[in-house]
Amino acid sequence: MGAVAVLIDGDNLSGKHAARIVEVAAALGRPTVQRVYVDAQRPCDWHAARGFRLMHAGTGKNASDLLLALDAVELALRGDADQFVIASSDRDFTHLALRLREYGASVTGVGEAKTPQSFRAACADFIVIGSQRVASLPTPLPKEAQGELDRKIGALMAEQGCVSEGMRIATLGPLMHARHGTRISTFLERTWRAYLAARPELYALDPRGPEARVRLRLGKIGGAA
Repeated sequence: MGAVAVLIDGDNLSGKHAARIVEVAAALGRPTVQRVYVDAQRPCDWHAARGFRLMHAGTGKNASDLLLALDAVELALRGDADQFVIASSDRDFTHLALRLREYGASVTGVGEAKTPQSFRAACADFIVIGSQRVASLPTPLPKEAQGELDRKIGALMAEQGCVSEGMRIATLGPLMHARHGTRISTFLERTWRAYLAARPELYALDPRGPEARVRLRLGKIGGAA
């Protein structure tokens, strides 16, 4: 499993989300970095959250955002992480998410329902946390809806010319969203790897990693054979 860096804007998100953020990161790979960026001299519930390193950013304007962004770029350039979880509801991390993806890293955003679309779209995947989660828990897709989604995946891979060699799983999500408005975080499985792995009769997956690919089992999906 790939190394995951979890970087949290502690001035923007409450420590009550700590367990859910850890859950998201663990589903992606092996969390090796778990940092919370805050003015550590001020009382906040992140002080009681276990397993996180508090990064004191000071009191300057956007100090936490800047330090988080600097650390993220450093981790990416050093090759210390190939997957990032950026936890914030702040649009200011839009550019960071895009830059990390240009470096070849996968970026999962985590934030509350108020998170602007600019940051959501900059991430390969975005997961909503907070009070809205219970009210909007995804439900299993009906079989006919699953078949339609699988046909769209097959058609997209055929269009991209990667039926035989496969498509990077990290690329599938952004393309499906751009073409069909599909966000896997609204489905029961929540991640593309989980969705594909649950259908071994249709898809073959590489082991986890930033270059991991999905391949169609030819003849199993209409229009992709």
